[in-house]
Amino acid sequence: MQLHDLRPAPGAKRKRKRVGRGIAAGQGKTAGRGTKGQNARSGGGVPPYFEGGQLPIVRRLPQIRGFVNIFKVHYQPVNLKRLDPERFPAGSEVTPEHLEKAGLIRSARRPVVLLGDGEIDRPLHFKVHRVSQSARAKVEAAGGTVEILPLPRLPMRGR
Repeated sequence: MQLHDLRPAPGAKRKRKRVGRGIAAGQGKTAGRGTKGQNARSGGGVPPYFEGGQLPIVRRLPQIRGFVNIFKVHYQPVNLKRLDPERFPAGSEVTPEHLEKAGLIRSARRPVVLLGDGEIDRPLHFKVHRVSQSARAKVEAAGGTVEILPLPRLPMRGR
């Protein structure tokens, strides 16, 4: 067998249906659209949310639409169990820049929250924007400190 011998399986390639091309074609005259009416016209049809003139559900239930709080602060979570002893040895400082370099957060310019999932066995000095009570207790029990940074001023759009 050679490249020019290759063919698709029989019946795998179907011809395109050419509608509105005369009575002999089988799909002439109304071209499979039936007779008259909105859906028979060119550019006809209704949008997906249209309910025959009845007030659509998207307008009947305003509480479903909701709103977007533009002042919401989106924190980047960091759990204690993700802090690698090789990258963060005892006594080292953990800042958003260090966390970004370690690949634990996406951007050092966005606020970071320290969460208490996992254990910590060495003293580390954290500088984060928010900390959970359990994380603070575990860090201080291990001999470390937590400093709260002020929230960065970000533009409203694209937080």
